[in-house]
Amino acid sequence: MTSDPTPADNLRRVLAGVRALLLDMDGVVVLRGALIPGAAESLVSLEARGMPYAIGTNTSIYSRATLSREMHRAGLSVGPDRIVSAASAAAGYCRRHFAGQPLYVLGSPDGLVEFEGLRLLSHEEAAEPHARVAAVVIGDAADEFTPAHIQSSFRLLRGGARFVAMHKNRWWLTPGGTMLDAGAYVVGLEYATQRRALVTGKPSRAFFAEALRMLGDVPAASPDPRPPLLAGEVAMVGDDLWNDIRGAQRGGLRGVFVLSGKHGPAELARAAAERPAWAPDAVAPSLAEVVAALD
Repeated sequence: MTSDPTPADNLRRVLAGVRALLLDMDGVVVLRGALIPGAAESLVSLEARGMPYAIGTNTSIYSRATLSREMHRAGLSVGPDRIVSAASAAAGYCRRHFAGQPLYVLGSPDGLVEFEGLRLLSHEEAAEPHARVAAVVIGDAADEFTPAHIQSSFRLLRGGARFVAMHKNRWWLTPGGTMLDAGAYVVGLEYATQRRALVTGKPSRAFFAEALRMLGDVPAASPDPRPPLLAGEVAMVGDDLWNDIRGAQRGGLRGVFVLSGKHGPAELARAAAERPAWAPDAVAPSLAEVVAALD
């Protein structure tokens, strides 16, 4: 008589053939600014085995350089080139589709670092009656969300600009308390213009496509040429059942849910009851167990 497969057996089965990992940042490698036990050792193990990995986050108020410095302070050696964010995904999309064309981007000063080299209109230029841009891009703009800037965005969108949103987050926690996030402004502009924004952050396909492009560019430890990286050969490790896991699965990646972050067994049971098809491909206690189960 054979025994039923254990969760560790299922994890190894799901990860068979995986050639790269996409890791959510908060809840997988850090939690509230502190390292999650085993995360640093897991990244060292991935480096040693030559397994490409990237850190994915919906943050758009900070540049990848700033996020890298924050992770260094927490004890993780992760360079900016290993991070894909909602802001960097939006900037990458704009570089591919609107190179050399004017853009109006509502974002934080640090987040706008991702758009260096692109032609961005100032708020004063965007307010000119005859201003035109290829796209309006909305991100975490905090105090930049003024009535005047929203009006400029509305008028430019009405003038034919494409509509790009870094994400549709409803609110976020700041040192000063809960703050309304970019999603409210994005949805308001969608309502006013009767147009849907292209979202570049999780759970959009655009985010995971950008992550795949990044992972495909990560040099392998072996000098042997590698075949192109396919979406099905990448596992997303996340603590958010909807933005991380379901978003990854819709993009063709495998979704591995870890219990080290914001969603736990209660959310897992609720998601299974509401949408059985949305179940993660595998569940693990933390990143350490995921890395240990790799081929």
